[in-house]
Amino acid sequence: MKIKIFKSPFIDYVAITLGAAFMAIGIGVFLVDAKVVPGGASGLAMAIHYLSDNTIPVGMMIWVINVPLYIWGIKVLGKRFGIRTFYGFTVSSFFIDFFRGDIPGFGSVQLQNSQTIIDLHQNDFLFLILVGAVLLGLGLGIIFKFKGTTAGSDIVAAVMQKKYGIKPGQAIMFVDIIVIGLAGLIIEIKDLSPDRPALSLTLYAVFLLFVSAKIIDVIIDGFDYARAAYIISEKYDEIGKAIMNDYSRGATAIKSRGLYKNKEREVLVTIVTLKEVTSLTERIKEIDPDAFVIINNVHEVLGEGFRRRI
Repeated sequence: MKIKIFKSPFIDYVAITLGAAFMAIGIGVFLVDAKVVPGGASGLAMAIHYLSDNTIPVGMMIWVINVPLYIWGIKVLGKRFGIRTFYGFTVSSFFIDFFRGDIPGFGSVQLQNSQTIIDLHQNDFLFLILVGAVLLGLGLGIIFKFKGTTAGSDIVAAVMQKKYGIKPGQAIMFVDIIVIGLAGLIIEIKDLSPDRPALSLTLYAVFLLFVSAKIIDVIIDGFDYARAAYIISEKYDEIGKAIMNDYSRGATAIKSRGLYKNKEREVLVTIVTLKEVTSLTERIKEIDPDAFVIINNVHEVLGEGFRRRI
C-alpha cells in the first residue's frame, strides 16, 4: 500500500518559516558579530550595521533593502516573485532581529551572547563560521525546496539575466563578491576586528559562500542515494536476467550501434542503491569480463523500490 504525501501551501509556508529560522540563526547568532559576511542583501545589511556602529538592526536593514528590490522584480519580471518571496524575506528578517534581541520586548533573547557562541568565537572561530554556513545553507535550501526565496541577489540575478543575458549564477557571485569586498573595506577602515585582519575575514566569507552553496544543493537535490548503471556487453541478455533475479531490479535494453565495429547491440540501463553498486559491478564482471560499465549519480528516482524525495 502506497502512502500519499499530502502537500499544501500551508505546509510550504511552515517549511519556509522553519528555513527562515535556521537562516536567521546562522546569520544573526553566528556570523554578524564574527564579522563574516555572507553576501547578498544580508551581507549588505551587515555592512551597514557595522558602518552605523551596530545601531541599525541587521534584520530590519535586510527588510528595507529587499522591499525596493521586490518591487523592482515585480515590475520587470511580473509576478514571478510573489507572496512567498515577500513572506520569505520578511520572516527571515524578523527572526534575525528576534534571535539577536533587537525586537522591542525581546531584548533578553540575545542568543549571540550565549556562553557557547562566545566560547566558539574565542577558541574555535573556524568551527563557528562552519556552523553558521551550514545553518545558512540549510535554511536557504529549505526555503528554495518549498518554492520560496529571500529576494536580494535572486531578484538582481533574474533581472540581469532578462535585460543583459547574464547567467544567474554569475550575477549572484558578482553581487556577493562586491558585497563581501565592501564589508571587508568597512571592517578595515573602522578597525572593527582588532584580533583578525579584514582580509582574513574576507577569506572566511568566501569559504562561507562555498559551504552554504553546497548545503543548498544537498537540500534541494538530496544526497546521492542511488546510481544509474549503463552496461554495454555482448552478454546483455544474461546480465539483464542477473539484474532482475539477483537484485529484483528492472532493466531497460536500448538498441544502439557501436561505431568502432559498426555493430548493433543493446545497452542495459538499470538503477541500483549505493549498497548494490559494488556487488553489481562484480556480478557483471563474472558474466562478462570485457563488459563496459558506466556508473552515474542519481539524485531522485520515482518508481517502485525507491523512496520519493520530499
